[in-house]
Amino acid sequence: MKDFLSLKLYARVAHLGSFSAAARECDLAQSQVSRMIAELEAGLGARLLARTTRAVTPTEAGQRFLAQVEPILAALEDAENSVRETGELRGLLRVGMPSTLAISIVIPSLPAFAEAHPHLRIEVMLDDRNQDMVKEAVDVGIRVGRLPDATGTTKLIGKMRRVAVASPTYLARHGTPKVPADIEKHRIVFGPAAMQASSWQFLRDGQTVQIVVQPHVSANDTAGAVAAAASGLGITSSTSWGCRRELEQGTLVSLLPDWEMAELPVHAYFPMGRATRLAARAFIDFITEKLRDN
Repeated sequence: MKDFLSLKLYARVAHLGSFSAAARECDLAQSQVSRMIAELEAGLGARLLARTTRAVTPTEAGQRFLAQVEPILAALEDAENSVRETGELRGLLRVGMPSTLAISIVIPSLPAFAEAHPHLRIEVMLDDRNQDMVKEAVDVGIRVGRLPDATGTTKLIGKMRRVAVASPTYLARHGTPKVPADIEKHRIVFGPAAMQASSWQFLRDGQTVQIVVQPHVSANDTAGAVAAAASGLGITSSTSWGCRRELEQGTLVSLLPDWEMAELPVHAYFPMGRATRLAARAFIDFITEKLRDN
């Protein structure tokens, strides 16, 4: 158990970049944490952490060690969780997802999940780009749109309605599109939901129209793309929940109400495949229900 604690402490120091932060998290004295990791390094005959007055970061050997140790730590936590009669989950769950999805849907829904599992620590890692989930030790990621080529397993957990929107000021200057083809004549704002394709699909009465779009302004964050459109820079495509507040406030209006845009799939991505932790699967089961309500 001492070896298990040493490995756990090393993983937390490596991710937090701080001995004191890891000590507080594990309810230990900083001197204990420093001593146990020094003993771990001595036993391995390798320096795992580079220590400076400003930061603590894994060495190259430390990064390789961390990548191999974390799945073991997760498996040990799962083994403990599986034999608890209460079904209570413990340990640390890392979840990666786009920021707008997290802020709009996931985080407001988290209290119920956290209350059901009070001893499970949840780290939400927000990034609208495709994270390197193995390198960042993410247990499960949620991705909207086309999935990158990667190992691991995926599960379709929902679909998101997509809308084309623009600000009233932009439409007053440039006109309002009457049919999908009109959009090709307008300035386009790309965000993560739209960056994955150079064409947008519109559907009506069994008819599908595909238009080619080129960005005049791009943002790697959904909120940034929505803000750019709301400021009058052009037309953007977003998930309906990604611009819900702006539509309600009137800073954006939905275009082509008689047409629907092709929905975006929402997947859970499990980097560890079959070795995925119980907590990650429980979290996705919970979030899947919430997505159905949106």
